[in-house]
Amino acid sequence: MGTEQIEREMVIAASPDRVWEAITQEEHLGTWFGDAGADVDLRPGGKLSLHWNEHGTVHAVIEVVEPTERFVFRWAGPTSPDPTPGNATTVEFRLSPEGGGTRLTVVERGFGELAVSEDERAAYVDDNTQGWRDELDELRAYLAA
Repeated sequence: MGTEQIEREMVIAASPDRVWEAITQEEHLGTWFGDAGADVDLRPGGKLSLHWNEHGTVHAVIEVVEPTERFVFRWAGPTSPDPTPGNATTVEFRLSPEGGGTRLTVVERGFGELAVSEDERAAYVDDNTQGWRDELDELRAYLAA
């Protein structure tokens, strides 16, 4: 099997409070991540929806909320906009202060549990790997503005 998880780590020139707001508050998340908005019920078991003009809406369920330190959600995979068994991966954001900024680590895992062919899984991992590069670069630029 191919990659089981994607991990990206970066230091952002913004406080953990600002980074936390950007990754958990719909008025921010719906700007740098979903380009057509977001809906966030920020609590374990709460719903998260990310909207894109080009890709439609993807739904998630929030699993962990530890303000300014850790945010985890399970979001829909490649076969449907809803996170169901066989069609979901887990995304974890970890924040820690570093110098005058924040070290942000993002890990998406659970690709091996997707109910798709190996070729489809590999393509999904490749798409999400590039997607996290792009989206986190957008987050860094958004917080620098």
